[in-house]
Amino acid sequence: MMEIKQEKQPLPGYSVPTPGIFTKIPGLKWLLVVIPIIYVFTLLLYPMIGLFKLGVTDNSGFTLEYLKHIFLNKVYLDVIWITLKISFIVTVITLLISYPIAYLLIRIQSNTWKSIIIALAMIPFWISLLVRTFSWIVMLQDRGAINQALMALGIIDEPIKLLYTTTGVVIGMVHVLYPFMFFSLYSVMKGIDQRLYQAAEGLGARPFTAFLQINLPLSLPGILAGSLLVFVMSLGFFVTPALLGGSGEMMISMVIENYINKTLNWHLASALSLVLFVVTIIILGLAFLSLRNHAVLKDVT
Repeated sequence: MMEIKQEKQPLPGYSVPTPGIFTKIPGLKWLLVVIPIIYVFTLLLYPMIGLFKLGVTDNSGFTLEYLKHIFLNKVYLDVIWITLKISFIVTVITLLISYPIAYLLIRIQSNTWKSIIIALAMIPFWISLLVRTFSWIVMLQDRGAINQALMALGIIDEPIKLLYTTTGVVIGMVHVLYPFMFFSLYSVMKGIDQRLYQAAEGLGARPFTAFLQINLPLSLPGILAGSLLVFVMSLGFFVTPALLGGSGEMMISMVIENYINKTLNWHLASALSLVLFVVTIIILGLAFLSLRNHAVLKDVT
C-alpha cells in the first residue's frame, strides 16, 4: 500500500519568515567581518601604534633611550610596582566580596530577593564615576562618616588617615569595579545545575563540602574572567587614584597624565604607556598558559 506523505502545514497565526533584501547582497558576510576590523583598526590600533611610536623614536629616528630611562630609574619601577600591587589587592577584595553574593543569589529561591540583589549590584552603573569618587572623599576625610562611626563605636580614639592614601584608593576602586566581578561570577554560577547540590547532599555531603566539590570548581571560569577583567581595568585606572590617592604612591596612569598635560613630555608618556601595555599582555599570556590545560577552563582559555 502506498503511503501518502502529508506536507506539514504552518501553525495558525504563524507566518513563515521570508529572506530579507539584505540577505541577497553578494559578499554580505564578508562585510560583516571587514567593517568591524576596519573600525577597530581605525579607532583603536592606529592611534595606539602612533602613540607607542613616540616612545621609541625621537628627532633622529629609532631610539631606546626613553625605555632605558624608565627601567634604570627606580622611581618608575616603584610606580609600576605600586600599580601592580594596588591592582592585585583590588582584584582580590572584589572577588572576596562578589563571590558570596553571587553564590547566595543562585541559592535563594525568592525571585523578589534576586531582583533586589541584582538591582543593588547595578547601582554603581547608574551613578557617575565622578559623583561616586567625590562621595568617597566626603566619607574618607578625617571628620567623615567612617571616622566618626569608628570613634562613636570606640574602635579608634582619633581619626585615622584614609583619604589620599593607598587604602582610600583601594576602597574607591573596589566600589567602582566590583560589579564587573559580580556579574562575571553570576553569569557562570547560574548555569550550574542545582540538582548537583541535591545529589551531593543526598549522598551525605555537608553543604560546605558540596560547595568545595561542586560550586568552586565549576565557577572557576567566572573567577578567571572576573579577575582578569578587574585586574586589567585596575592597571589603567585614573580618575579614582587621582582624586583619592596621594603623591607618595602614584599609579602609572597618573604619571602618564602628568607628562602629557603638565610637562608635555609625550615621548616619556608614550614609553610608559608601552610598558603598561606590554605588562598587561604578559600577564594575560601567563594566565592563558598556566590555565589552558585545566579541565574546566579549556573552553574559556
